[in-house]
Amino acid sequence: MPLIKSISGIRGTIGGISGENLTPLDIIRFIAADVLFLKQNYPDIKLKIIVGRDGRISGEMVKNLVIGTLLSLGADVIDLGMATTPTVEMTVIQQAAQGGIMISASHNPVGWNALKLLNGQGEFFSAADGQEILKLAEKADINFATEEQSGQYVFNPFLAENHLNAILNLATVKKTAIANKKFKIVVDGINSVGGIIVPELLKALGVSEVIEINCQPDGRFAHKPEPLAENLTQIMEKVKATGADLGIVVDPDVDRLAFIDENGEMFGEEYTLVAVADYVLENYKSLEAKHPGKYQKATVSNLSSSRALKDITEQGGGKYEAAAVGEVNVVQKMKELKAVVGGEGNGGVIFPELHYGRDALVGIALFLSALAGQNKKISEFKKQFPMYFMVKDRLELTDGLDVNKLLADVEQAYKTEQSSVSGDLKITNIDGVKIDWSDSWVHLRASNTEPIIRIYAEAKTSAEVAGRIKEIKEKILAYIK
Repeated sequence: MPLIKSISGIRGTIGGISGENLTPLDIIRFIAADVLFLKQNYPDIKLKIIVGRDGRISGEMVKNLVIGTLLSLGADVIDLGMATTPTVEMTVIQQAAQGGIMISASHNPVGWNALKLLNGQGEFFSAADGQEILKLAEKADINFATEEQSGQYVFNPFLAENHLNAILNLATVKKTAIANKKFKIVVDGINSVGGIIVPELLKALGVSEVIEINCQPDGRFAHKPEPLAENLTQIMEKVKATGADLGIVVDPDVDRLAFIDENGEMFGEEYTLVAVADYVLENYKSLEAKHPGKYQKATVSNLSSSRALKDITEQGGGKYEAAAVGEVNVVQKMKELKAVVGGEGNGGVIFPELHYGRDALVGIALFLSALAGQNKKISEFKKQFPMYFMVKDRLELTDGLDVNKLLADVEQAYKTEQSSVSGDLKITNIDGVKIDWSDSWVHLRASNTEPIIRIYAEAKTSAEVAGRIKEIKEKILAYIK
């Protein structure tokens, strides 16, 4: 299939034909474009680039190609070896590097890999910068360095400890309270880097017993790597069988986080961010005192995330805003609002006191700090948050259909409805079309890679959310016909 080029990087299947898969030629071309772009932004500095990879089987091969290309273009390289995406992001900041490259296809299945390109702030490039890099890649105008100009290489996996130490030193991370709870926790590391770093973090936090499954980082995923309920039956059963307090699941590069309660049930990816944000908001005054004027009592998530975050933020006197889907869009909105916490409903927590990136490790530390402060089991802990039912669906379309026109037609239909229903309907079109009612919402987005419309909906009851999905599908099909 064609390479997927987006604000989160370049991804594709390993092997095959150049331009249609992630081949060595494609890797060299895109890394060269990244270097050329960074040189334009740092014309008087010898570039320093941080490189890391997840546990995928192809990771070492791709990493060697990436590093060889960087060195041949005159950039210095610090190789972290196997590392998480947030660790690479943090190391860019800590080492004052001009960029970073994380080699990971996130939740994509075996056979995939990707180049996640980071700027000098350890963040994903903006859409405009990303487009410029793609243009440079198309030109394929590569001028390699001479032997004297080639970059220097350093292998330093120990820099990952700085990421953990930064988390452990956060005032909002309550190590003593966590240790006193004597938690028993099951960890599913999907046989990637999370199998190393998550148990290490839990032990540093004082967790009494850590039970590891799928923690051998050989890239041979024991199940589909996306942390959804249908993929997590093994850890669900393990939590119940061992009498553990909870289970922790991360994706292959450890920027998404999900929890399993003591009954072997999903806590819910959407509620990872809600629970962490609620705890951070409770501690807002101490954060404001430590960083005067730096943060506001505000939160941000993307348009497809649960309304529960908006509810808890506004109930606490804070401000909530939604951003277009994509980490870079959420980060941009968080900076505009000076939001104290944010993220995406797929289990991605962004805590700017640490850094502006989805980080499952800081999410774990903050979640356990919140849980340790209450005399509740995790299932009871969830009940304190507003309850919603969410459905993530899709509708396949025929090739050649004008999806943008279709979405515009649906938007116009709801605008007509809006004119006859005062105050009960809000339409947002910064990313597809989202229709908000007082008690529910539906979000439609066109896929960038296949002829489908993604349909997300949420309501107070399962019957209502099913009704919203049915209604919107009928509208779409009526316009198609």
